Amino acid sequence: MSYTINRTFNDSTFDDIDARTRTALADNGFGVLTEIDVKATMKKKLDVEMLAYSILGACNPKMAYSAIGMEPRVGAMLPCNVILREVEGGVEVSAVDPVASMQAIENAELTAVAGEVRNLLAKAIEAI
Repeated sequence: MSYTINRTFNDSTFDDIDARTRTALADNGFGVLTEIDVKATMKKKLDVEMLAYSILGACNPKMAYSAIGMEPRVGAMLPCNVILREVEGGVEVSAVDPVASMQAIENAELTAVAGEVRNLLAKAIEAI
């Protein structure tokens, strides 16, 4: 099982895909709670250059609330990370597969919620 849902966009700018990703996430019920500019962080902390790479912490409040109600410590595995990274010829977007990440928790109800979240993330990635 792959642990991410992926899509590559050729001949698109990083900023364009970033904006389109945020819109697609919002259209599918997700908000961006956190944002990490990995490229800038690596430059600042290690003085190294790398291609553009960002991590967006996306959350669907309804689904998160449901999951926390089932497993109060599941918050350690939230939010759903979505990465945008510059690749040769374009930009790749990868979202965590919540079903894969929740395999460590034995709870059938939570697995069902993770499946719903995976479907919403897949729709968002497809809509970019």
